[in-house]
Amino acid sequence: MILESFDRRTLANMEAALERICDARPDGADHELRSLIADSIVACARKGQTSIGALTEAGEAALARRAISDRKQA
Repeated sequence: MILESFDRRTLANMEAALERICDARPDGADHELRSLIADSIVACARKGQTSIGALTEAGEAALARRAISDRKQA
């Protein structure tokens, strides 16, 4: 479980990064979008990159990859 994998500071940074990214988007409440971003944030934290900046960058990178994928499918 995620709560058992990380310390409180890392969990707080993860949540803040997710909210920072989603709050800036009109579709930020979409569950599928939030899940995509969260998965990327968790993967970043598991690699030991736990600063809010690194976690935010990881989430934003997931969005960029999704946008590229969406354009290729269109």
